[in-house]
Amino acid sequence: MGRKNKSKIILQTPKGMHDILPKEYAFYKAVYDKAEEIANYYGFMPIVTPHLEKTELFSASLGNTSDIVEKQMYTLKTRGGDKLVLRPEGTAPIMRSYIENGMHAWPQPVMFQYSGSFFRHEKPQKGRFREFQQFGLEIIAEEKPVAEAIIIKVLSLILEELNIRPIIVHVNSLGDKECRGLYRKELIAYYRKKINQVCKNCKKRYERNPLRLLDCKEEKCIEIKGGAPQMLDYLCSNCKQHFKEVLEFMDSGDIPYFLNAHLVRGLDYYSRTVFEIFEERPEYQNENNNGSSLALAAGGRYDYLAHALSNKNLPAAGGALGVDRIVQLMMEREITIKAVKTPKIFFIQLGTAAKYKSLKIIEMFRKAHIPIMQSISKDTLKSQLRIASKLNMAYALILGQKEALENSIIVKDMDSGTQDTIAIEKVVEYIKHKTL
Repeated sequence: MGRKNKSKIILQTPKGMHDILPKEYAFYKAVYDKAEEIANYYGFMPIVTPHLEKTELFSASLGNTSDIVEKQMYTLKTRGGDKLVLRPEGTAPIMRSYIENGMHAWPQPVMFQYSGSFFRHEKPQKGRFREFQQFGLEIIAEEKPVAEAIIIKVLSLILEELNIRPIIVHVNSLGDKECRGLYRKELIAYYRKKINQVCKNCKKRYERNPLRLLDCKEEKCIEIKGGAPQMLDYLCSNCKQHFKEVLEFMDSGDIPYFLNAHLVRGLDYYSRTVFEIFEERPEYQNENNNGSSLALAAGGRYDYLAHALSNKNLPAAGGALGVDRIVQLMMEREITIKAVKTPKIFFIQLGTAAKYKSLKIIEMFRKAHIPIMQSISKDTLKSQLRIASKLNMAYALILGQKEALENSIIVKDMDSGTQDTIAIEKVVEYIKHKTL
């Protein structure tokens, strides 16, 4: 009997972990292929970081009061005495790599895509494993709202092209250090009157990290959260303008969103924009219901992460797909995937009006299977033409303020220097004719 029980234990995967069998693997590959194809198109470079990192990397970046650091990290001590941890998330390692490898000397911003296994010792449930798969995006050294817009757009596109649609983006702003302090005081004052009604974990959060009260998934705490003050009412003028521009980018990019005034993320390094992406269902149009559903993607801005690791001020934004959840959904619905291609021609955008139109134009070319490249944050014509020249592009598409207003675009032959002004709706066919 003892031998039989021992064999049974040996022949089981560890709790919360699972094998990816051939049928499942095809879905995982389809998700990663689609994600990489679209991320490549938008200019995200691949990066791979170790599965093991120093424990201090996460205690410094995620916050000692976060659930991950307090309860969920898989830690070990090497024979040499080093304290290491199986990576619980992907952003801090990539920021560590950026700083360690002197990437500040690269053309900025630096845009990365990554994928692989991550580890958290939490209660397993459907769509939540202790070893889980993610595909993530990071834009480092970019303070403009276009960073969040690009991250949200690419993650949304990946889901939609995996035939998971319609989707809805829950979005909020956490403000910055200037305005969050006042909000924190108001939040503490609100929960002080409710402290006897919240769960045991929230009593600890109240003392150590009050913002985390808004992230509790206990039913009674979700009800209490409904009456809590909203961060949007306390944003300073700079944060309010930043968030307004994020929403304007989402409007211009036809990204459906829901203002979830109590949305927070579980990690201390987030600031300003935070988001989660769900399937769009009537029950998800309520900020108090996201405890009963699992986000398919999530992320936000993290302008303070680099400072926590190195005392450097480095604005950044990122997000990630929960690949296990996506695969489970696809398998349940017997969803299949189409193959896709990669980028070519250089797209130049000058001025705010042009940048607001840029996402739609990029989509026109991607849907026509005409690869293009771009530089999302360069503001001058000279700097962008220089990049196009270095990349040996045959044509540059130039969209300035005048062209944006007139609904036209300039097509420049990079070899001869000649250029034509074309209506935006006709530029795809014009490029097809030129490049065939």
